Amino acid sequence: MATTKISGRELRKLGYPEGKVIGIAMKVLEEKYKGKSKKQKLELLAQVVKNPEFYLKHDSLAPVAKSLIIKTEHNETVELNKNRLDYRIYGAEGIEPGAINQMEIAMKLPVTKAGALMPDAHQGYGLPIGGVLATDNAVIPYAVGVDIGCRMCMTLYDIRPEFIEQNGFKLKKMLIDNTRFGNEVFRQPVDHEVLERSAFNEINILKSLKDRAYSQIGSSGGGNHFVEFGIGEIMEADNEWGLPTGRYLAVLSHSGSRGLGANVARHYTRLAMDKCRLPKEARHLAWLGLDTDDGAEYWNAMNLAGDYASACHHQIHERLSATLGEKPLMMVENHHNFAWKESDRFGNEVIVHRKGATPAEKGVLGIIPGSMTAPGFIVRGKGLADSLNSASHGAGRVMSRRKAKETLSKREVDEHLKKAGIEVIGSGLDEAPMVYKDIHQVMSYQTALVEILGTFTPRIVRMCGDKRFGEVD
Repeated sequence: MATTKISGRELRKLGYPEGKVIGIAMKVLEEKYKGKSKKQKLELLAQVVKNPEFYLKHDSLAPVAKSLIIKTEHNETVELNKNRLDYRIYGAEGIEPGAINQMEIAMKLPVTKAGALMPDAHQGYGLPIGGVLATDNAVIPYAVGVDIGCRMCMTLYDIRPEFIEQNGFKLKKMLIDNTRFGNEVFRQPVDHEVLERSAFNEINILKSLKDRAYSQIGSSGGGNHFVEFGIGEIMEADNEWGLPTGRYLAVLSHSGSRGLGANVARHYTRLAMDKCRLPKEARHLAWLGLDTDDGAEYWNAMNLAGDYASACHHQIHERLSATLGEKPLMMVENHHNFAWKESDRFGNEVIVHRKGATPAEKGVLGIIPGSMTAPGFIVRGKGLADSLNSASHGAGRVMSRRKAKETLSKREVDEHLKKAGIEVIGSGLDEAPMVYKDIHQVMSYQTALVEILGTFTPRIVRMCGDKRFGEVD
C-alpha cells in the first residue's frame, strides 16, 4: 500500500521555507486530512504556499497560511553597518587576505560588539577559522562551525617516555584496537550519561540523531582529527596538577561531535540563513536571536553537542588508559568551535563565538597543537580583553587540502616523517606536516595571551587516512 505521509523535503520542494511552518503544515495534515491521498495533500499545500492570504480564515489551513505570511514579513535583507568596528589581529603578516576580509565583514554585522583574529587564522565559511566574535544576544551557527565543540584532550601517565621506543609495535596496536575514525565505529559502543539528556526528546532535530550519536560515541572524525602517543613534558614547577617537572608518556586526541554536531549545524544554519537575510558577502553570518525559540533551541543543541564531544574524548582516553594498565596523572582539555555567554570589559553579557580559537581566560588551561612533526603546547590563559580571552587553536594551515593533494607526493611526505622519527597510521596528504604554519612563530605572536606550562611531542599518530592514496590501515 502506498504511503500517504509527506516529508519535510517534499514540502521544501513546494516552496515551504525551513523552520516551524513545515512542522505546522505536517501537523495540520495529520489532524485534518488523514483520509486524503498523498497527491491531494501535496496539491492542497501547493495552493496554500502560492497564495497564503487566501487561506487566512480557512477552518483547517489558517495556521499554515499565517506562518507563511509571518515568514515573508521578516525576509527583508538586513543591511551591514557602513563602518566596521575595530579589532585586534595577532600575527597579521602570516594571515591570508581572505581570512582578514571575512573578519572585516563580520565586524560590520549589526549584532557585533567586538572581535579578534588569532595568528593561526585562515579562510573558512562565514567567520574565518581562528576568528573570535562577540555579539549582542545573537548566536551565529556558522561562526560556531560545523564540527560543534571540536576539542583537544591530553592525559599524562607515570611511564617514562623511553617506553615508546621500546614498545612502538604494542602502542601502534593499542591505537588500532582502541580508536575508530570516519565511518568506522565500534561494534559495541559504550553507553554514556550524555545520551540520556532530555534534549534528545525535546528538540525535533535531536530525536532523529540519538541512534547515530550512540553508534559513533567514543570515535573520531576524519580530516585533521587524530589520537597520538607522544612525550608530554611539564616545564613549569608551579602547575595545577602538582606534578614534578620532567617528561612523561602522553596521549593527545583531537576530535569533535561527529554526525550529531554536523547535522545540528546544518539544520540551524539553514534556519538562520532563511530567517536572517544578509547581503551575499555576509550570508553565512546569519544569526538567531537567543530570545527566539529557534535561537534557544540551537543553544541547547549546541551545548549538548559540546558535551557529547567531551564524552567521546573521555572514552578514547579511558580505553587507552585501561590497555596501558595505568591511571592518568592528569587530564587537560579545551574546546573550540563553540559559543559562550561571557561579560565584556564593561560588564555587559555578550555571546563569544570561537571558531577555531582556544578559550584563554585568566587561569584557564588548554592545549595548542602543532603538527605531526612539531610540538604542541600546554598553556594557561592570561585573560587579555583585547583578544576576547582567546588564543590560537593550533598552528593553522598555509596550504589548502586541494593544493596539498595536487602538489605533495606520498614519497616526500613519508621521507619527511621518517626523518622526524614519527610513525603514522592512516594520514592523507592534506594533513602532511608541511601544510601547517610554524607553530613556534605562531606561539611567538601570542605571548600576551597565554603562558606555556609544558609541551607535547608526537611519536605515534593515528588519523582517518585517505583511500585514494592508499593511506589506510
